[in-house]
Amino acid sequence: MTRLPSSVLFCCDHNAVRSPMAEGLMKKLYGQDCYVQSAGVRNDLEIDGFAVAVCQELGVELSRHRSRSFEEMKEWGDDLSSFDLIVALSPASQRLALEMTRLYHQDVEYWPIMDPTGLGTKREEKLVSYRQTRDQILKRMQERFGPGKAEGE
Repeated sequence: MTRLPSSVLFCCDHNAVRSPMAEGLMKKLYGQDCYVQSAGVRNDLEIDGFAVAVCQELGVELSRHRSRSFEEMKEWGDDLSSFDLIVALSPASQRLALEMTRLYHQDVEYWPIMDPTGLGTKREEKLVSYRQTRDQILKRMQERFGPGKAEGE
């Protein structure tokens, strides 16, 4: 466990499942102590309904999340070099983050988080897969940054 960075960017392939989950969980656990954003290699998908559902179980609101790509971040003035830490949740996002930050001395970490899309056929099976992904992110986050704020604090 290390100290909490002042800003973190979570990234994955589409900014529709894993990185929004991570962004929401990070904001819930660490609140105003850390500036958190998320992005995808592409933003071709809307926020995933199963991701919204399993995060809602923990009181994390994702339904208003708008997917965005690295390219859009640049266009909107969110420079990757301004983040203390970039956490890639997929191999493709790790490659792009490393490529885009090669001129900066910036920390890019890779957390191998399961992609739950396409797993299971029935609603309950899908929810189980998405919960596993959510819980993987949560466990990794708490190992890395500490337990965070308890409920009601």
